[in-house]
Amino acid sequence: MGPEALEMFAGRFRVLGKASRLKLIIALEGGKKNVSALVLSTGLTQANVSRQLQTLTDSGILGRRKEGLNVIYHVADTTIFDMCDHVCGCLQKRIVGQAGIFAAGEKAGG
Repeated sequence: MGPEALEMFAGRFRVLGKASRLKLIIALEGGKKNVSALVLSTGLTQANVSRQLQTLTDSGILGRRKEGLNVIYHVADTTIFDMCDHVCGCLQKRIVGQAGIFAAGEKAGG
């Protein structure tokens, strides 16, 4: 993989490196929403939602279209869900493994 490709790869992970952006992606998994609906579903402030939506849109993960006075957001790159599922699955295995080690330690010491 060349340096330009590696930088693009790293850039995608930087975009996904904020919990607020992940909340927005998850909120949009169920379908298209406007900013007000995203504020309600995520509990984030409107200013933060707008800022994070801009970053996600600029990166190509989200798309938007104008409907009258509203801007409607949607997930443009649905492969993001496959990546999130994979990462979550890996984390879940790790947590289960650590829990097993912890439980075995308690049995041996207790």
